Amino acid sequence: MESPRMYRPPYAMWYNFVQIRNPIFRGGIPMKVFITGGTGNIGQYVTLELLKRGHEAVVLSRSPEKYPTLAAMKNVMLVGGLITDYDLMGRMIKDCDAIIHIALGWGDEPISMFLMDTEATVHLLEMAEKAGVKKFMYTSSTAAMGEMRPVMNETVMNLPLDLYGSTKSASEAFVLGFRAYYGAERTGGNSVAMKRNVIRPGYTFSNPPYPDGSSQSDTRFRDIADAVVKNETVRVTLHDGTQFLSSGQIAQLYADLLESDQNEQVFLALSSDFTTWERVAQIALEEYPQSASKIACIDKAWNPVPNLYQVAKIKDVFGLDFHGEEELSAHVRWNLQKAAERIK
Repeated sequence: MESPRMYRPPYAMWYNFVQIRNPIFRGGIPMKVFITGGTGNIGQYVTLELLKRGHEAVVLSRSPEKYPTLAAMKNVMLVGGLITDYDLMGRMIKDCDAIIHIALGWGDEPISMFLMDTEATVHLLEMAEKAGVKKFMYTSSTAAMGEMRPVMNETVMNLPLDLYGSTKSASEAFVLGFRAYYGAERTGGNSVAMKRNVIRPGYTFSNPPYPDGSSQSDTRFRDIADAVVKNETVRVTLHDGTQFLSSGQIAQLYADLLESDQNEQVFLALSSDFTTWERVAQIALEEYPQSASKIACIDKAWNPVPNLYQVAKIKDVFGLDFHGEEELSAHVRWNLQKAAERIK
């Protein structure tokens, strides 16, 4: 069986770059940043972007032993633990300048979802302010916004449709509303000094950025790749798609926001482009030209004109305007390579 075109991770050599080159920091004074979920889908790329810019990273991971490449990098401290281990969190953030909270706590019921995610976020938020952390960035989701409406930007009301969206919306409210303490027990006044911002990713995908890095791939990518390698019909829903954004791209927003003076802001993080799964299948066939597969679109009467999340704010504030097909093609190549390995 022929192999697909080789996938070459666009960020695979960063771990060498940050150790042998002097990074150029664009924001002034390098910071020590505590990153929860720093070995996951988004977090691994955020960590690498911060290292590239000259910052120091304290990375929380549930399974640090799986990431020896990251652990060996200069200016990285890899810590094992959970976001609900509040004693550990308190020790780790003591001398940090900023916190980037990416880790997701999960539960199957309302109470467990609240305890594992929202309550953990509030604990971390309060501990950070008391410890003198200057900046706190929370990773939410477009799921917090819920129901699609004609205008979907940072100003619309959150109308979540499930527990995940409700959890993210509730955590956002605590992050943005944490302006002051009640009571007089806190010395120095009741106002909160820490800058607090929210990033709302949409559909985010990633390839491993270093040999033992994480990957996040929708089963639809895998199914398309498997079908193409097997010369089977690729079945997708007509007009189904999203504003795909790679973790490497969204990491730029995290770093730019960290280095800014923004406070109490929400930023949607998606590509400007809407790409259909039919187009993903076409890319797979372009990347694997030896395939005899055909694409079959299932018509479910979906609107050919999609509602889009509006991403003008990240362009206006940071000059970021993401377009995803090059990164998307790299992700398709990676899935084709994995499919070829499975189907030998």
